[in-house]
Amino acid sequence: MNRPAAQHKRVAYPAYKPSGMDWVGDIPEHWETKRIKNLGTIRYGLGEPPEYVEDGLPFIRATDINRGKIDLDAVRKVRREDVPWSRRPALRLNEILVVRSGAYTGDSAIITEDVDGCIAGYDMVLTVAKAHAPFVGWVLLSKYMLHGQIYLERLRAAQPHLNAEELGGFVILVPSFPEQRAIAAFLDRETARIDALIEKKRRQIELLQEKRSALISHAVTKGLDPNAPMKDSGIEWLGEIPRHWQAKRLRFLVSEPLKYGANESAELDDPDLPRYIRITDVDENGRLRGDTFKSLPEDVARPYLLKEGDLLLARSGATVGKSFYYEPSWGRAAYAGYLIRARFNPARMMPRFVNYFTNSQQYWQWLGSSFIQATIQNVSAEKYANLIVPVPPVDEQAEIVAYLDGMWKRLNDLTRKVGGSIEQLMDYRSALISAAVTGKIDVRKETQNE
Repeated sequence: MNRPAAQHKRVAYPAYKPSGMDWVGDIPEHWETKRIKNLGTIRYGLGEPPEYVEDGLPFIRATDINRGKIDLDAVRKVRREDVPWSRRPALRLNEILVVRSGAYTGDSAIITEDVDGCIAGYDMVLTVAKAHAPFVGWVLLSKYMLHGQIYLERLRAAQPHLNAEELGGFVILVPSFPEQRAIAAFLDRETARIDALIEKKRRQIELLQEKRSALISHAVTKGLDPNAPMKDSGIEWLGEIPRHWQAKRLRFLVSEPLKYGANESAELDDPDLPRYIRITDVDENGRLRGDTFKSLPEDVARPYLLKEGDLLLARSGATVGKSFYYEPSWGRAAYAGYLIRARFNPARMMPRFVNYFTNSQQYWQWLGSSFIQATIQNVSAEKYANLIVPVPPVDEQAEIVAYLDGMWKRLNDLTRKVGGSIEQLMDYRSALISAAVTGKIDVRKETQNE
């Protein structure tokens, strides 16, 4: 039975020599150093992207390349007649795509099947002729290439950029051809195992999130008493609620009208000034990110300062519907114009209960129905004011909030634990690639029987 990669005892090569590169260190004595331009040819993709269509020629962009892989089923299409024959060379098995511009500069992926398609102008194609292409593909994903050469080169430009001359000039460590094949086969096998474990753990996180959503949805619409008599709420997406509950529009639950935030650009980062909260500052657990801090001048922030229990609702864009519950522990803060503030009298409506309701499946079903007639996702203050919220008695709201607080913490702790193991696996994957393609481990015997 094959053992997991982490259980193998890795062995080193018998003899090493200096590589001449600080970021690599010693390499096996019989390995060579060559420049990429001496191993193959490099060509660019199309300049401007043509118009996209439903059915046509696959058009691979930088965003389609992710950690050495390309999801060909997800790439956009262009009309064949829009691509000149001179710019339409088919992508062949084992050609390597390298992103040459933008935020993804340096990312790469190897073509695993012939593709009758083309690439965007932000990409390059490396056709390897004098080495084993899958080995070179792994090298481009290694730390010694990415951190030691590619990232350093792209940082020299005002905008991340990498041209064919720069790519061709990078140094690559080259063992014998049989070793290249052995290393590529080893990494194909071992990274597939690691990726399978990562995918399994990601699925665990999805299941935890689904469980959290289901528990919240039941608690805020059905309560905690399984024997409570029920009644029809009269709202299709809300369904039945406990007989002694009410269902009210949000406008009747707030202590003052819903209010839009400040229409100011986020320019300051003075920690002594009020924080300027934008919805992109809020993570998936409803907490403020530490790395996105921005502030507002006192006079600008004053009309928008938040109080304990204020609930912020996103009104537009990809984050529409997302909510944030403000606590004084976050420090003084104001909020941006793409957010709407709801302020409650906690003696009548606990804001934490409403916050949990905005994490329920029923809430998101209502939100989705609001977009049916809209071309741009947007929920105005008027729409939010008409949102129907289930309203238990205040003491029951407190019981539900306490139960959900405990559940949220337990499930989030589990999610963080699984997320940490994913990070460890990804770090191990990266270290394994680098160790194999720099000769720190000798994997030849592990692939002899394959």
